[in-house]
Amino acid sequence: MDNVFHALASQPRRRILDILRRKPGCNVNEVARHFDVSRIAVMKHLSVLEQAGLLISEKHGRKRSLYFNAVPIQMIYERWSSEYSALWAGKLTAFKFGVEQAS
Repeated sequence: MDNVFHALASQPRRRILDILRRKPGCNVNEVARHFDVSRIAVMKHLSVLEQAGLLISEKHGRKRSLYFNAVPIQMIYERWSSEYSALWAGKLTAFKFGVEQAS
């Protein structure tokens, strides 16, 4: 889970995921065109995203098609939101009850 947070902490990597969400199956060159850095720098970002499980890479001959994988983000959401939403739902219900009793 830490590697997902690490990958998402970088603005260029979040941009890459946005690009792939809008246009699945881009190759490395198509992604690199969106940045003012070297292709090698973009490939390093892609490597971090792939290690975090946020990027799926399919090789077709010499080309790689890149796809955004939202599963790790969904797992984080389910892990954290379910635990904290129950806590806040109870507090908000108690607050609502208190306000209704006061009026």
